[in-house]
Amino acid sequence: MDQYLGFALLCFTSFITLLNPLGIMPVFMSMTESLSNEERKKTAQKATLVAALSMVAFAFSGQLLFNFFGISVNSFRLVGGIIFFMMGYDMLQARLVKVKMSKESTRKKYVSDISITPLAIPMICGPGAITNSIVLMEDANEPILKIILISMIFIVCLITFIVLWSSSKIMKILGETGNKIMMRLMGLIVMVIAVEFFFSGFKPILIGILQAAMA
Repeated sequence: MDQYLGFALLCFTSFITLLNPLGIMPVFMSMTESLSNEERKKTAQKATLVAALSMVAFAFSGQLLFNFFGISVNSFRLVGGIIFFMMGYDMLQARLVKVKMSKESTRKKYVSDISITPLAIPMICGPGAITNSIVLMEDANEPILKIILISMIFIVCLITFIVLWSSSKIMKILGETGNKIMMRLMGLIVMVIAVEFFFSGFKPILIGILQAAMA
């Protein structure tokens, strides 16, 4: 019993830290500023569901897929860092939400686009969450532990959805000026995170290249 409880706590704390719902919220607020409450809810719903399913999929087949395609987690970190940096730069320039959506079809396409990329992947289901899913699944050597892992993934994603859904109330409190200030501040933070992501992926690749060259 203690083993199961300990594993559940490990899964929950690691995923809630890696997903960081409060950290994602300002980006979500900025990207959905021009959407209605219902559209914002649908975006959060789809993003968290896609992220949860992606993490479960990687948990069961991640290592196999990486080996099959010759992809490393470090490469994923490197690409994720580039995407984050571009997004952070746009946020810093307050350009992220300058999208005209006069037609209903355009609005639906925009909701569908951002809910999958970049919100679901790589923001919610990023390199850290994917790696965590793969590692914890390898540690889950019993069916009950696998069920606990999957349950914790969905619970953390549900918490993330609630946080993102409630962001509209925070937007009303901050107002337009407050949102722009927060977007620029968060843009700077996202760019710093992007640099960390990039070099955490680039460093092992560079070391591997140098070791191969010296061998």
